[in-house]
Amino acid sequence: MKTLLLTIALVTLTLFAAAQEQTPPPDGQHHTFLDELLGKMTGRWKLTGTIRGQSVEHAVEAQWTLSHQFLQVHEKDVATPPGYEANVMIGYDNTSERYVAHWLDIYGGRVSETLGYGTRSDDQIEFVFEYPDGPFHTTFRWLADKKQWQWKMRTKNSAGKWVDFADLTLTPLAQ
Repeated sequence: MKTLLLTIALVTLTLFAAAQEQTPPPDGQHHTFLDELLGKMTGRWKLTGTIRGQSVEHAVEAQWTLSHQFLQVHEKDVATPPGYEANVMIGYDNTSERYVAHWLDIYGGRVSETLGYGTRSDDQIEFVFEYPDGPFHTTFRWLADKKQWQWKMRTKNSAGKWVDFADLTLTPLAQ
């Protein structure tokens, strides 16, 4: 009986110690990511505009996830059959004082290896993705007077000149 009680006590202490190791440290290493600008992107949106000169309409839904460390943006083409789909995870690196974006989409792992790093200026965040075939800029701009988001994307063409890739507007859907 003593052996059973001792075993239960040791297992309980081991589980308690393991749980303590997984708890975020109280020394400021774990911060809740609070960003009033990105917070305006939470909710459901209708995305319209052009990508490579072609008209598009996508559904977008954004919500905080992973203990409020990332804004998860899910974008999906509403066409039948559906085309483009992406999950974008946007966070903030307190050490480097910059935003980070993980853009995961239907083009697979190779393209998703590149992280975007962003800086904020007023009501916009500009991300730079350094892809193997050249840089790509994505700017999220909050249009406060319209309560809309504008997403502009630019890339360098084969001649090394910056060209528009996408010009998109997010309009809120009824919640």
